Amino acid sequence: MNIFLDANILVSVLNKEYPLFSYSSRIVSLADHKNFNVYTSPVCLAIAFYFAEKKSGTTVAKKKMQLLVSKFLIAEVGQNEVMATAQNKMVDDFEDGLEYYAAINSSCNVIVTENKKDFYFSEIEILNAEEFVLKYLLHQ
Repeated sequence: MNIFLDANILVSVLNKEYPLFSYSSRIVSLADHKNFNVYTSPVCLAIAFYFAEKKSGTTVAKKKMQLLVSKFLIAEVGQNEVMATAQNKMVDDFEDGLEYYAAINSSCNVIVTENKKDFYFSEIEILNAEEFVLKYLLHQ
């Protein structure tokens, strides 16, 4: 299964934001599991770094990011994703469109985000972290 993690999931892990951390950290740990490919994008990483740096400082945030990016596959955000976002009249938030098309072009089955309503236009499954854990991890 290919999973795309939105920035808010990464932020919750980097900053240990409870109660979300209990679910998001389990999902991030799937990067070490052979049945899952965990993707995120450079845009999500930049957003996550910004919030980690605010909480922990630059040095600690960089170390956390190095560990995080060593585990993930990075979904591309290039011209195709930018053009698809710009041309989709249903996309109101450009950043969410970039994430969506990065996930689509990486063949992701699901986007995990705490802002499900931001992806109202999605044709793939959108779950929050708790829903993902309950649906895919507790019934294995």
